[in-house]
Amino acid sequence: MSSVEVSVVLPAYNEEATIEDTVSVTLETLASFLPDDTFEVIVAEDGCDDRTPEIATRLAAEDERVRHIHAEERLGRGGALEYAFERADGETLVYFDTDLATDMRHLEELVESVRSGEYDVATGSRWLPGNRADRPPKRGVPSFGYNTLVRAMLRSDLKDHQCGFKAFDRAAFESLAPDVADDHWFWDTELLVKAQRRGFRVKEFPVDWTPKGDSKVDIVRDVFGMGSQILRTWWELSVSPRITRRVSLGAGTMLVVVALLLMTQYLNPRTVLEEMAGADPMLVGVSAVVYALSWPLRGARYRDILNSMGYRERWGFLTGAVFISQTGNLVFPARLGDGVRAYVVKARRSIPYPSGFASLAVERVFDLLTITLLAGVVLVGLAATGSADQLLAAVTGDVSGGDAAASGQTAIFVAAGVGVAAIAAVAAIVASARTDRNFVRTVVGRLSDDSYADYVAGVVERFVGDVQTVTGDWRSFARVGFGSLLIWGLDVVTALLVFVAFGYDLTPSLVAVGFFAVSVGNLAKVLPLTPGGVGLYEGAFTVIVVPLTPAAIGVPVALSVAIVDHAVKNFVTVAGGVASMAWLNVSLTKAVEESRSAGDVESKAGD
Repeated sequence: MSSVEVSVVLPAYNEEATIEDTVSVTLETLASFLPDDTFEVIVAEDGCDDRTPEIATRLAAEDERVRHIHAEERLGRGGALEYAFERADGETLVYFDTDLATDMRHLEELVESVRSGEYDVATGSRWLPGNRADRPPKRGVPSFGYNTLVRAMLRSDLKDHQCGFKAFDRAAFESLAPDVADDHWFWDTELLVKAQRRGFRVKEFPVDWTPKGDSKVDIVRDVFGMGSQILRTWWELSVSPRITRRVSLGAGTMLVVVALLLMTQYLNPRTVLEEMAGADPMLVGVSAVVYALSWPLRGARYRDILNSMGYRERWGFLTGAVFISQTGNLVFPARLGDGVRAYVVKARRSIPYPSGFASLAVERVFDLLTITLLAGVVLVGLAATGSADQLLAAVTGDVSGGDAAASGQTAIFVAAGVGVAAIAAVAAIVASARTDRNFVRTVVGRLSDDSYADYVAGVVERFVGDVQTVTGDWRSFARVGFGSLLIWGLDVVTALLVFVAFGYDLTPSLVAVGFFAVSVGNLAKVLPLTPGGVGLYEGAFTVIVVPLTPAAIGVPVALSVAIVDHAVKNFVTVAGGVASMAWLNVSLTKAVEESRSAGDVESKAGD
C-alpha cells in the first residue's frame, strides 16, 4: 500500500531549460515540511517535442520520489493535469507552474490547507491584500479584466482564478473533474467556479509572485479562447438549468410566431392571401409535393458526404437532421440553424463536432456552387439572346419599380458576391487538398505563439481535413455534385409549377428565366439579412422576371409568384422540421444552445 499523501504535478510543455531545476527546488521544499516517503513529484509532460521527456525519465530513474507521466499527443494544460492527477497516488493533489513564479515559501500553506482537511480546494492569489506581485501593466491589466469578468458573469467570490498555484482534496477533485469541459487554460478557472457552486470549501490566500519570461495579449488564447469559455460556462450554469422541456417548447413556439410576424415587415399578408386565392390550389399543392421530393435527396446527399468521411449513417435519420437544421434557419437569426445539425448528429450518432461542422460546410459549398453554376449557364444564354441588357437595366435602374426594385437590386449584388465567394472557396479547397503545405498552422501561428495555438490548429486541421476528403476524391465530388443538381433542379421546378398555377404556360423562355430567378434568389438569401431570406428572395426573383419575360409579366404577378413559391418551400420545411423534431425527440432551442457552445474551438477535439 502506498504511503504517499501528497502528489505534486508539474505541467510541462517544452521545459528542457528549466524542468531539472524546478524538480530539484520542489523536492527540497516538500522535504522541509513532509517526511520523504509521503510525497511524490510528477512531471506531467504534455507531448513535448524537445528534450523534456528525456530529462524527466532520467530524473525519475535517479529519485524514487519523482515520476514521469508522458502523453503522446497534446492534451492541453488542463487535460495534462487531469491525466496526471488520475494516476497520482496522493490524497492531496497539488500543482504549480514550472517557472516557479510563485514564491515557494507558500507551498507548505498550500499543501497543509487541504491535507489538514480544513479545505477542499486551496489557491494562491496575486490580488488579495498582503501579497507582493511584480505585475507590469501588460500582465496586470488583462488579468484584472479577466478576473473581474469571471466574478461578474460566473458569480465567483475569488479574486484570482489563474494563479498557477493550487491544491485539491482527491475526493473533491474526482467529484468536480467530470463536469469540467475545458482542457486548456480555462480549466482551473472552471474548476474553481464549479467548486464554489457545489459548496466545496475553497481557500484563497495571498502569495508573493514574480513574473518569469515575457507576456502579451494573445488573440487565440485570451480573446478567442478564454472569452468564449466564460460565455459557455455562464450559459451552462445560469441559463441552461432554467431551460426545461416546457420552457423549451414554449420558447420554440414563440420564436416561430415571431419569425412569421417578422415576415410582415417585408410582405403584405393581404397581398399573399389575395394572390394565392387567384392561383390554382391544386397546382400549388403539386408544387409542394415536388419540393418535398427534394428532401429525401438532401438526406441521401448528406449520407454520401458523411460516408466519404468514414461515417456510415442511415438515410432516414439524416433526412430528419437536415429538416431540423433548415427549420432552425427559418426561426433563428444569423443562420444558427446550420449548427443545429452538428449537435443532432453528435447527440444521436456520436459524430464529432469538427466532422459535423465540416460536413455542413461541404454541403453549403456544393449548394452555392450548384446554384452559381445554374445561374451562370442561364446568364450566358441570356447574353447570347441579347437579354442581358434588359437585366442590366433592371439592376441599375428601376424597371420593376417600388420596394421590389430596391430589394431586388440589393439581392442581385449580394447574389453576385456569394457566387464569386463560392467559386473561390471551391478553388481554395481543391488547391489546398493537392498541396503538402500546412496553411492552417501558418495562419494560426501568425495570430498566436502560445502553446494553445497548437491546440486550436489541431481542431481546425481536423475540420479542413474532413472537407478536403470529400472535395479531393473525384468520385465523391461527382456523386455529391450530381445530388446537388437534382436538389436544386427540383427547387426550380417548384417555382415553375407556381407559374403554371397562376395561369402561365411553360415556354422555353419562361423556364430559362425561372431557373435564373430562383438561382439568384437563393444566392441572395444566403446572407442572414432578413428572417429566412424573406424579402431578398422575392426582390431578386421579381427584378429578374419582370424585364426578361416576353409575356411582360408585371410586378404584382411576379412578386406574387415569388411569394407563393417561397411560402410553399418554407411551409414544407417547417412541417418536415416539426415532424423530425418529434420523431428524433430534439428540442430546437436546446439544439441551438448546444451547437453554439460546440462552436468553441476549445470543445474537446476527441469527443
